[in-house]
Amino acid sequence: MRERYDSSKIQVLKGLEGVRRRPAMYIGDLGARGLHHLVVEIVDNSIDEAMAGVCKHIIVTLAEPNKISIEDDGRGIPVDIHPELGIPGLEVVMTLLHAGAKFSGKVYTISGGLHGVGASVVNALSEWMEVEIYRQGKVYVQSYRKGEPTGPIQIKGKTNKTGTTTTFIPDSGIFKRPIFNPEIISTRLREVAYLNPDLSIKLLDNVKGTEQVFHYKRGIVDFLAYLDQGRTRLHKPLYIKDSRNGIEVEAAIEYTDSFAENIVTFVNTINTHEGGTHLVGFKAALTKTLNEAARKSNSKKTIDLTGEDVREGLTAVLSIRMRNPQFEGQTKTKLGNSEVRGIVESIVSEGLSRHFDEQPRVLNLILQKATAAARSREAARKARELERKKSFLASDTLPGKLADCSSDNPDECELFIVEGNSAGGSAKQGRDRRFQAVLAMRGKILNVEKSGLNKILANTEIKAIISSVGTGFGEESFDDSRVRYSKIIIMADADVDGSHIRTLLLTLFYRYMRDLIENGMIYIAQPPLYRVKQGKKEQYLFSDEELEELRKKTSHPERLEVQRFKGLGEMNPEQLWETTMNPARRILKKVSVADATEAHRVFSVLMGSEVEPRREFIEENAQFVENLDI
Repeated sequence: MRERYDSSKIQVLKGLEGVRRRPAMYIGDLGARGLHHLVVEIVDNSIDEAMAGVCKHIIVTLAEPNKISIEDDGRGIPVDIHPELGIPGLEVVMTLLHAGAKFSGKVYTISGGLHGVGASVVNALSEWMEVEIYRQGKVYVQSYRKGEPTGPIQIKGKTNKTGTTTTFIPDSGIFKRPIFNPEIISTRLREVAYLNPDLSIKLLDNVKGTEQVFHYKRGIVDFLAYLDQGRTRLHKPLYIKDSRNGIEVEAAIEYTDSFAENIVTFVNTINTHEGGTHLVGFKAALTKTLNEAARKSNSKKTIDLTGEDVREGLTAVLSIRMRNPQFEGQTKTKLGNSEVRGIVESIVSEGLSRHFDEQPRVLNLILQKATAAARSREAARKARELERKKSFLASDTLPGKLADCSSDNPDECELFIVEGNSAGGSAKQGRDRRFQAVLAMRGKILNVEKSGLNKILANTEIKAIISSVGTGFGEESFDDSRVRYSKIIIMADADVDGSHIRTLLLTLFYRYMRDLIENGMIYIAQPPLYRVKQGKKEQYLFSDEELEELRKKTSHPERLEVQRFKGLGEMNPEQLWETTMNPARRILKKVSVADATEAHRVFSVLMGSEVEPRREFIEENAQFVENLDI
């Protein structure tokens, strides 16, 4: 019998209970991204103090793997009694949603946090939290458990400093793995330090015993140098800063010898990964200004430059500050204010024109690169048309080296990209032909970081990948209707050559087929390193640590028969299926773009033209390499 539905069945969730019931609504997900979003929310409150001109130092301390504190020297959260609610201001901020000083625009003219839910959401999703306030010569402390105060505010002592320290432990009952990653945290701290030249941020990792200080006097100009490590710059950065109608626009621009573009945008120090009206205005200004400059500098007929042409090899940082930005959702990834586009376009156009008037040599360098890109684009277009006429890139025609699967259901089909005839042969024989396809590559593909579009599209191996995947390439938008496989799995040897092949393929997908990564379709297979026999028992191990652990547990380790696989080609089809291709037993690593800015820099370092930054990166990180997650 169906239960009666009346007013008594309507529930009202009190306090922060709604956040604990549906946490993903507020922080995106319950994985690493959502966990570290908690840190970002508290840090952003300190950044708002810095933008208000009342905070010069922030210290983030990782005290334990799951315990972190954020300290600033701002004004300190008020502790006096709220006139309407009858409880201290600190308790209002930490326990009530949509409570804060950012709505009126009087205390914070410009801020990143706008909805007043940040600190209270972090509190709700913390097993334990403590807030220490330095204000009016006293130290005030209040503790919370799962969003609820454990007692009233206590006066801990006297002080001559001001500010706030927030310490918390994420709730292990909510988060799958509540362990903080200092690399993810340092990426955000570095970013906001570039955007606030007067601010110094220190990251203390007491777990590893390390300390990092982020302080960049040249601001976003220093940011460009960081992003373009591994590339050769064609000119000194072009810096633009102006304000109009209460909106401050700051941009730094440089061109490199690369063929990829990277524009990083911020609004009130919030990284707007999905762009928005400010990015649209910036792109329009760049295309318009360079086309006008090209027409003025050459009386002969010039090629009309597209946006894609003028952005080839471009690295830019665009930061705007404004009151009342309208973001899409609490995670703030896209700006929607329509008035921003015209203001950004006007300021950037004027700034570029001024730079080009003063530096004609720089203008000529940029125009030469953009014109070469236009010719390459036109050559690529003709090549595409020719290939389509041959039906080579058509969705119903597949390359001969692809061993396709019999199923036509994309949800169950998967494509293995394998390097080498030997490994490719084993994979084709060992696979489940019903849903597993294999594309065997002959050698390493072209490094797309150093190649123009026409050269990329002329590469046989890349054409085979485009044809096999079938979802679009480069300026062609991702087309769901053309998806043939839900998983595209890179399967390469666990050695230096295999790592290089993986990096080349990932660079191709990241630069020209990035939707595949963002839709969670790219994976890396994890083949075993060892086959170990102990009597009749046989098992496969994936690391030296696993082998060492097995030897410790075995009473007679000398009797173990250990075979190390030098490559996939050494495995017979049955072994390859059992260890690397069988969905019931294999290990796959999904590739994600956790932070696009950092991913761009890493690809620039690893695949760019400069050798020294690549050598330094490898020396610094070789000891930590276990799995590659972009």
